[in-house]
Amino acid sequence: QVNLVESGGGLVQAGGSLRLSCAASGGSLNFSPMGWYRQAPGKQRELVARITTTSTMEYADSVKGRFTISRDYAKNTVYLQMNSLKPEDTAVYYCNADWRRTSWSPPVPYWGQGTQVTVSS
Repeated sequence: QVNLVESGGGLVQAGGSLRLSCAASGGSLNFSPMGWYRQAPGKQRELVARITTTSTMEYADSVKGRFTISRDYAKNTVYLQMNSLKPEDTAVYYCNADWRRTSWSPPVPYWGQGTQVTVSS
């Protein structure tokens, strides 16, 4: 059982920055693509950023140029650096792993409990 714990959320003014962390325990992330998703009140959960095991990254159009996803294999942790935050970035942010025990194992999805990000105008 892989446990994902997010941290780093909070309240920030528009234009500010936050860095989210997602620390994994119970299994290595070495073979797992990782993603950050968010869900605002009354809206569906949406992909914010994703990073593969070869560090290929993809971003939602709404965050391109402002957010950066990265991973630290030694710390078994994934990060989301969020700059130039806007009120519309307000949401609960969730970490996701398509966890693989090995490179050829089938993926098993895991989610963190979420961290609240609130951007005031």
